[in-house]
Amino acid sequence: QVQLVESGGGLVQAGGSLRLSCAASGRTFGNYAVGWFRQAPGKEREFVAAISWSGHSTYYGDSVKGRFTISRDNAENTVYLQMTSLKPEDTAVYYCAGARTLTQVVPRRVADFSSWGQGTRVAVSS
Repeated sequence: QVQLVESGGGLVQAGGSLRLSCAASGRTFGNYAVGWFRQAPGKEREFVAAISWSGHSTYYGDSVKGRFTISRDNAENTVYLQMTSLKPEDTAVYYCAGARTLTQVVPRRVADFSSWGQGTRVAVSS
């Protein structure tokens, strides 16, 4: 399995932008689809976005569609989440997760992912 480490979280004003990074260790990163999830206090973990192993397929949660963009650089073993037009309701701990698959189907359920990072905190002030 790959090990995943998130970075890039912080405090930002509403309307601002942040870019999260998910760095992976392991030589098989290219065999993994990667997803971003978030969890706010007292709430369930929510799907944000995911990208296939090749980067050709992406999928977004309804609450972030049009504002967030997921991308990956397999040469750098890194997946990014560009977040724009941030809202206070985007405040949460953001996790990246890996799912070993060589299909173009993009997983989106928590149970589909076997490797998880420790999370990075994003706070959006109004």
